[in-house]
Amino acid sequence: MFMGEYQHTIDEKGRMIIPAKFREALGASFIVTRGLDQCLFVYPMQEWSVLEQKLKALPLMKSDARAFTRFFFSGATECELDKQGRVNLPNMLVDHAKLEKDCAVIGVSNRVEIWSKAIWESYFQQSEESFAEIAEKLVDFNFDF
Repeated sequence: MFMGEYQHTIDEKGRMIIPAKFREALGASFIVTRGLDQCLFVYPMQEWSVLEQKLKALPLMKSDARAFTRFFFSGATECELDKQGRVNLPNMLVDHAKLEKDCAVIGVSNRVEIWSKAIWESYFQQSEESFAEIAEKLVDFNFDF
């Protein structure tokens, strides 16, 4: 399970250190793809396989399902860590997440998310202000704390 928030930087070559606490769980190679809310999603191979099966099950005749799978899979790339624990992120993914220098790397249960620090701080502030309302809506999903 991935959890926690870490601050890292991305260099001009698109390399960023993955937090040590995440490296073992990610494994030797993992998938990085476009995420929602202008971040990147990072999945260990076993989680990616589960997700891939779920996405394959979406109805091909539904335009939203086609659009989502195209968006998600076209941005996906297999990555590995170098000896310094860095991942080299492709330019298209760096551009999607608007990553410049300062980044936030967060653990979200079965995945890691990589955010521009500025975008993460803005998103977090907005979400924090409505956290109680969001929690209340989770009751609709049969979720209780």
